Amino acid sequence: MKSTIKDGDLIWKPSEKTIEDANLTGYMKWLEKNHGHTFDSYRSLWEWSVVSVDDFWRSLMDYFGIAKSTSSLTALQGSHMPEFNWFHGTELNYVENFFVRANDSDRALIVKSEDQPSRVMSWSELQTATYTLAGALRTIGVEKGDRVVAFLPNIPEALIALFAVASIGAIWSSCSPDFGSRSVLDRFQQIEPKVLFAVDGYRYNGKLHDRRQVVEALQMLLPTLERTILVHHTDVEQEVNGASNTIYWSEFMEKGNRNDFWFEQVAFDHPLWVLYSSGTTGLPKPIVQGHGGILLEHLKMTVLHLDLKPGDRFFWYTSTGWMMWNFLVGGLLAGATIVLYDGSPAYPTLNVLWQFADEA
Repeated sequence: MKSTIKDGDLIWKPSEKTIEDANLTGYMKWLEKNHGHTFDSYRSLWEWSVVSVDDFWRSLMDYFGIAKSTSSLTALQGSHMPEFNWFHGTELNYVENFFVRANDSDRALIVKSEDQPSRVMSWSELQTATYTLAGALRTIGVEKGDRVVAFLPNIPEALIALFAVASIGAIWSSCSPDFGSRSVLDRFQQIEPKVLFAVDGYRYNGKLHDRRQVVEALQMLLPTLERTILVHHTDVEQEVNGASNTIYWSEFMEKGNRNDFWFEQVAFDHPLWVLYSSGTTGLPKPIVQGHGGILLEHLKMTVLHLDLKPGDRFFWYTSTGWMMWNFLVGGLLAGATIVLYDGSPAYPTLNVLWQFADEA
């Protein structure tokens, strides 16, 4: 059947109620009430944001109620790149700003994998696991500025590890377990990690993929590595035969004390994580992003652009080797429940993600 839609035809328009209830509308009303800025359209708001840069970003800091231990009077110092300095003097912690927004009784995660039914993790469970793991990491000497890397699938342990690492002020980086050892080493060798979180295997397309040999290679070829925390994710009982500094996740968690926990306060631009370019020209290029910048950017994106609200569900099919995993985590800042899927999007049928979306 031939389409009757022509180029330039308007095919959808939000209702007046949708516009009125949008988070962006709420922000514009807040700007008018608190700062006397009136905007009659999205474009006028956008123009103000790129002309009055300092005012715009300071307004976001106030609007979102960013938890911080110290603050600066200006958002931006400097006259040109790369000397710009954002929120100089402000100290905060990325992870703290998740938990100050959390309602312990609410669900934080909905999780499913190819071979396991969906399950829910509450904010309270996520917080307890984060605090406990952070305590365990401190017992082995992980501190602010250390690099901690992960070779994990899109499972709750990856998110818990990210939160625990960042709460200490250590620096996170991750690769998906479908990466080969050379691809992982090309990334991790550049940042000299102290600790490795790894998985012994994963399931994809109905098959078990044993990754113990890759983990052993990483242990041998990352000379700065002091400890490996291994997540048992398969039905394989044989242990990794690498360095003796390997401990299983469940045993390592016993070393932590959730009551002996604090959020390390770091500079606004203190490194949060290291992402990588694809590596099509030479080695993958490390991309460092900071606590404050990512916190503000993800709040802006998830709340104002995606219009996520408390109680919404946010899903993106991704792995821990893609920056969209990091962005998916940011959905929690909006009070939404994020949905994690570990496995093939086409197994056992092409409808698996649609069925999961319907379920979740």
